[in-house]
Amino acid sequence: MATWTIDPTHSEITFKVRHLMISTVKGNFGTFEASLEGDEGNNFADAKVSFSADTASISTGLEQRDGHLKSAEFFASEEFPKLTFVSTGVETTGDKTFKLHGDLTIRDITKPVILDVEYHGTMGDFYGNTKAGFDIKGSISRAEFGLSWNAVTEAGGVVVSDEVKLELDIQMTKN
Repeated sequence: MATWTIDPTHSEITFKVRHLMISTVKGNFGTFEASLEGDEGNNFADAKVSFSADTASISTGLEQRDGHLKSAEFFASEEFPKLTFVSTGVETTGDKTFKLHGDLTIRDITKPVILDVEYHGTMGDFYGNTKAGFDIKGSISRAEFGLSWNAVTEAGGVVVSDEVKLELDIQMTKN
């Protein structure tokens, strides 16, 4: 069993949410950390994963919107500075694909989630480090985590969808 840590310079933690139900707003978390205990010899089918992101590091490319997302109506970043994920199990679905089961905590609410994982293999880098690459996707209901702010347009449509799509491009470094 080996321990791996995330390489933040080669990883992205992004999300997408529908705006006015006709377009998509994308964002990311700039400050995060993760560790994985597992053995690439079995494609990480036994992996134990923990992850956290600083909620104040959220960025959507618009300062006013980012400020709103950090406010009490969404992440309440001052009171809840981190969102966390801790795995509870891995289900093998193919040669290099898995379902990663775990508990996601946003604010003070913890809910089980299942994420789709694609393992892209391992490779040595120029410095003698062993790296492993993963794409991780899933979706959550933001209302289930207390991120329920919304508004209704004059035409009766909602401003922000409940579904948030998660997309993580991850590179881990073997310790």
